[in-house]
Amino acid sequence: MTALQEKWSFDDFSRNSAASGLFDPPVLDGPVGPTIVQDGQKLVNFASINFLNLHADPVVRGHFLTGVDEYGLVTGGSRMTQGIARTHLEMERELCRITGRERAISFASGLLANIGFVHAMSTTVRLREGWEVHNSDAVFVLDRDSHWSLWKAAEALPGGRRLFPFRHNDPESLDLVLSRLEGRKTVVVFESVYSADGGVAPIGALLEVCERHGAVSFVDDANGFLIYGPGHRPFAEEFAAMRRADFVMVSFSKAVGLEGGAIAGPADPIRAFEVLSGTSMFTAAMQPPTAYAAARVMRMLHGEDSIVDRYLDRVADFGRHLADAGCAPHDTESYIMSVPVNDDEVATRLHHEFLTRGYLVPVFHYPAVPHGSALLRLILNAGHTQEHIDGFVSVLTELKGRFGF
Repeated sequence: MTALQEKWSFDDFSRNSAASGLFDPPVLDGPVGPTIVQDGQKLVNFASINFLNLHADPVVRGHFLTGVDEYGLVTGGSRMTQGIARTHLEMERELCRITGRERAISFASGLLANIGFVHAMSTTVRLREGWEVHNSDAVFVLDRDSHWSLWKAAEALPGGRRLFPFRHNDPESLDLVLSRLEGRKTVVVFESVYSADGGVAPIGALLEVCERHGAVSFVDDANGFLIYGPGHRPFAEEFAAMRRADFVMVSFSKAVGLEGGAIAGPADPIRAFEVLSGTSMFTAAMQPPTAYAAARVMRMLHGEDSIVDRYLDRVADFGRHLADAGCAPHDTESYIMSVPVNDDEVATRLHHEFLTRGYLVPVFHYPAVPHGSALLRLILNAGHTQEHIDGFVSVLTELKGRFGF
C-alpha cells in the first residue's frame, strides 16, 4: 500500500462513488446544443446552460472568428503582467452600459469572479505607505442557498464572527442578522435566480434591508442576466430594483452562451479588484475572441427583445405541459424548472432511466440540495423541437407512474 493509499481516502471514496453511479465524466462528440452525442449516444439535452443556443448562430460564430483574426486565440498572460485585449475593454464597457455601472472587470469564469470579489472585500494588503487597504474586519452575510463558489470563497472567515447566513430569500431574516451587526463593515451576498430550483430572490426587499443598515450589496446575477429586466417580462420590478445594488456579478455562459464572468460596480473598488481579487492578477483572462463575441451578443440581446421573449413564451408553454403531466415544477416562473422528487436514490434511478430513453436530465441531490430534497433540474433549449418536448413529457409521465414521485 502506498503512502497515498494509506493516509488519504481517495480510493475508498472513488469506489463508493462508482457504486453510487458516479463515474468519470461522459465524453461529448460534436457541439453542445438541444441535442448532444454523449459517449456515442445521441440525447435530447435538458442540461445545457447556454439555453438560447446562440453559440450555434452563424452571426455569433462569425463574430468569434473575426475576433480570432484580429486578436488571436489567447491573452498570453494575466491582466496585470501583460494587459488586456481591446476586446475585453469593449466588453466591459458594454456591460457597464447595460447595467448602469461605472466600471467592470472580467474574469475567466463567474466562479473566479465570485471568489475574487470575496477575497478583495475581506483582505488586508499594504503595498507601501499610503497604498493599502484594510478589509480584514469585513463581515459577510450570505443567503443560505448561495452558490458553492461564494461559500467556498468565504469559508476561511470565522463563522459567527465574520461570516453569517440568513434564511433563503427572507428579508426579515436578513434584517435580524444585520441588526446584530450594526456599525460593522458588512457585505450582503445573494443571487437573483438560484440555479437548483429556479427560485427568484425578492431583490428589492433584500436591497431595502441592506440600505437601511448601511450594508454593501452584491448580487450574483449569473442566471438572470439579460433574461429578466424589461417591464413586459416576469420579475420586472425585482430586476429594476437591482440597479440599486452596489455590485453585480454576471456570467457569460448562460444567456450569452459563451464563457467567462464579470463584476460591475463603482469605479474605485473595481479598479482595486485588479490587484486585490487575486483571480484576476494570477491567472489569464477570457480568450480575446470570446470577449469580442460576448460584447456583440450582449448588445444583440439588450437591443432585440424578441430573442428572449420567444424563448420565455416557450418556457411558459413547457411549464404547462409539465403541469398537465402531473409534474408541475416548483412554484417559480423562471426558465430554470425543477420537478421535485424528494428521494436521492429515486432521482439517481430516474437519471439513468431517462438516459436509456434518449434524454439527458440532470438530477440534483445532496450536496447540491439538502438531503431528501432531490429534484430534476430542467432547462429548455431554444433549439428544442416540439417533438423533443412531447417525447420528454411522455417519458416523464411514464416514469412518474412507475416511481411515484
